Amino acid sequence: MTDAARAATVDSYKPKLASTFAEGYGLADLRKDAMAGLTVAVVALPLSMAIAMASGVPPERGLYTAVIGGFLVSALGGSRFQIGGPAGAFIVLVAATVAKFGIEGLILTVFLSGLMLTLLGLFRVGSLVRKIPHAVTVGFTAGIAVIIFASQLKDLLGLKLAGPEPGELGPKLVALAGALPTFNAAALGLAAGVAAITLAVKRWRPTWPGMLAAVAGAAAVTALAGLPVETIGSRFGGIPQGFPMPKAPEFSWALLVAVLPAALSFTVLGAIESLLSAVVADGMTGRRHRSNMELVAQGIANMGSALFGGVSVTGTIARTATNIRAGARSPIAGMLHAVFLLAFMLLAAPLASYVPLPALAGVLALVAWNMAEKGELVRLMRGWRTAAVLVATFGVTVAHDLMAGIFAGCAVAALIYGWDRMMGRSPDN
Repeated sequence: MTDAARAATVDSYKPKLASTFAEGYGLADLRKDAMAGLTVAVVALPLSMAIAMASGVPPERGLYTAVIGGFLVSALGGSRFQIGGPAGAFIVLVAATVAKFGIEGLILTVFLSGLMLTLLGLFRVGSLVRKIPHAVTVGFTAGIAVIIFASQLKDLLGLKLAGPEPGELGPKLVALAGALPTFNAAALGLAAGVAAITLAVKRWRPTWPGMLAAVAGAAAVTALAGLPVETIGSRFGGIPQGFPMPKAPEFSWALLVAVLPAALSFTVLGAIESLLSAVVADGMTGRRHRSNMELVAQGIANMGSALFGGVSVTGTIARTATNIRAGARSPIAGMLHAVFLLAFMLLAAPLASYVPLPALAGVLALVAWNMAEKGELVRLMRGWRTAAVLVATFGVTVAHDLMAGIFAGCAVAALIYGWDRMMGRSPDN
């Protein structure tokens, strides 16, 4: 290996935090990073709890994920502005893993996925992940958005089911339709109010913490008016006012073999989501991320999250974009966002008990709406090649699962590419 190649390799595994200090970092930069970190923490607080509950785990596990994972992603990552934490894209996978293997199985899955992500980065697979066809990423993202929205219908409408809510989309919709006589207008009103206030603040006062204000307002209205809706306190007993000590995941060879397919799914989705988020950050700032270092950091963050009882960590596009718009200058903004979240947990945990679940369902309904790239869906459907890839990915994701959807979309893309080459046409035509 030449000296230039060695230098390039070393640089590709250099965290952006190290580059920040090498370039020079002053008090003015710290002030901007602190404000950006606080802004992102205010956004991440309700989102982390909502995503955790939609994933079938207690809300505090979402906060553990955001604190530990968010800090490690920023401290070690290859993107200057990436914000790590629990993401809506993982709701389906996490919920299915918890239902099948329990919390301990989930923790082992997250840890194993982190190990795989680290190895992908060390073997320089980061550039290959980004070659997945764009229509596949748009298709599976839209499919996940549909599944997330469906998962929130119970709390959005305040429905009461006679038994456990089915995980698969078809049976879930049948069960929810059967529970429509238990519809709760107060629940729908709270969810709609949270969504409307969040959108209004984003439209007219984009620098204000609209989501947090909407959720806090819904909690106040619920408590003062005595609305007949479920809250975090009534379902989970609140969240702990503290932080757990690290603990190794429970391990057995039988459990390891059982969770391996799930861990592979977590790894593929985590790599795709994180690098897509880093690419978005690059487009917004003119910077260039280090994809392999980013995968290594995401892997370490997932292993760290698992040790503290958290769920899967990935780069989060919306929170990363918020970080940039809030004036972040370096990865220290993301590290401070995790510190602020920890402070919120230690000081204000008892207040979380009053948060109504329909309010968080309203938050996740917005997450699902924003996840689906409507403009790209329309654009890709105009060409039969991209439409075929998108529809295959979307359909299989919704009908079966995410990994099957990705494989289906990539298979269709490969077949179309091969057909075009055989017919002597350029695949780009």
